[in-house]
Amino acid sequence: MLAPRQLDLFGKARAVSPVAQPPRPVPVPVLVPVQPLVPEPVPAPAPRVPHVAVPPLPTRQQTLARARALATQIAAILGSEFKVLLTVHDNRSTMISFRRQPPLLKIRAHHMFLDAPPEVIRSIAEYAGQGKPAAGAALDDYIAHQQVLIRAFPRKPTALESRGECFDLQVLLEEINVAHFEGKVEARIGWGRQTGKRRRKSIRLGVYDHKAREIRLHPALDRPDVPRFFVEFIVFHEMLHQLFPSARDTGRHVHHPRAFRERERSFPKYDAAMAWERQHLQELLRR
Repeated sequence: MLAPRQLDLFGKARAVSPVAQPPRPVPVPVLVPVQPLVPEPVPAPAPRVPHVAVPPLPTRQQTLARARALATQIAAILGSEFKVLLTVHDNRSTMISFRRQPPLLKIRAHHMFLDAPPEVIRSIAEYAGQGKPAAGAALDDYIAHQQVLIRAFPRKPTALESRGECFDLQVLLEEINVAHFEGKVEARIGWGRQTGKRRRKSIRLGVYDHKAREIRLHPALDRPDVPRFFVEFIVFHEMLHQLFPSARDTGRHVHHPRAFRERERSFPKYDAAMAWERQHLQELLRR
């Protein structure tokens, strides 16, 4: 069968395809809405914490020269009654302490006192040499205004060994903390260093550093003849210092405020601990 033909407009015939092919679709561009570029928010810089400049410690030569001058001034105020021996330190807890051993007056003072004005130097002499309460209050005021000279940041924590030959202080602290403080006391604890053999008239069985939150016990207590309840009492006593810091009372510095003493008596074996200390104090002094 012949394929159908049709005439062209110009009279020329051309074959017609038996099956008409559909026209190819023309791609239509699709417009996708474009979101405007929004820059990511830049976090605000953290507020700058003002840096408190801590003055550097004086050199050894400066300390020696100024310490001699301070000791000479104190001795001049006291007259011939005492010969002054002055030791300068960078302690963070006790700013000034003294011991009268006539004719010697031994004073341990923080280096802040090296530049003290005349009225403060007189207060040192009256406080250490004559025991005047008003002088102690004046020294407290001076110390309060010299806080920047006390190390503003705690020193690098020193290694503390809590496990001794007879007692593990960390175990005792944790037990006491749960039993008496609801676990709220946060402190490190360890044994102090053994000092050289020398005769002494007093002994500090424990010490608490407020800024470092460290408790140290005297190694003389790490003996089999020291009862456990007494070591527990000393740990309990030092933990109380975190709850009841030193305070002022009628112009004088009180290391153990009334609230401290009342809470101390709540220790279950308080009477037994005090009795044991009285009976064995001389023995502890010889260790």
